[in-house]
Amino acid sequence: MKRGYFYSRKLHSLLGIIPLGFFILEHMITNYAAFDGGKAAFQDSVKFLNELPLIFFLELFGIWLPLLYHGVYGLYIAYTSRNNVGNYNYGRNIAFMMQRITGVITFIFVTWHLYQTRFQIAIGEVSHEELGTHMNDIVTQPLMFVIYIIGVLAASYHFTNGLWAFLVSWGITVGPRAQKVSSMICTGLFVLMSVLFILSLIGFRSQEFEAAAAVVQQVQSVIV
Repeated sequence: MKRGYFYSRKLHSLLGIIPLGFFILEHMITNYAAFDGGKAAFQDSVKFLNELPLIFFLELFGIWLPLLYHGVYGLYIAYTSRNNVGNYNYGRNIAFMMQRITGVITFIFVTWHLYQTRFQIAIGEVSHEELGTHMNDIVTQPLMFVIYIIGVLAASYHFTNGLWAFLVSWGITVGPRAQKVSSMICTGLFVLMSVLFILSLIGFRSQEFEAAAAVVQQVQSVIV
């Protein structure tokens, strides 16, 4: 039983970095195109991803199944684990607690975000070409904009702090010096990811995406 628990935790840790860590970094870069290059750059990024060979299987085995396991098992860990008071210093114990809190927030946020985007595409309510406009409709709502900021901050922290823990638990950073250096790197990565994600949201709120939304509404009104 203990051995099964050990391997379950190891698999949970590994999936959080590979492939889900790669997915969140790719998602960050793709969405940042909305801020850095506008509508055209974002659509080109989305088109590139959708034209990858065997995209369905890449998403199934690289995103959906790992996300399901990591998310559900992570909720179990958050529910059953206790803070490591006495095992780590005060700062690491706070990080341990925040990892559980941000894990729950991230799982809820990602599930909701997928429902608002990928699921709507799957049922034909939104096309890949309309995704930027659809995001504009979402993040121009003040409450949703705040929710998305909280969500991307939680996801960024959960990944970067999880990366630090992964390096420790897998024996990559074994000494205090190595762990301190990795902590600094992971903190810097958290700041970078948070900034890029927030800039992405600001990009989706730009007039370029608003204008696109207005055109779509006009076409729909003519058709109706």
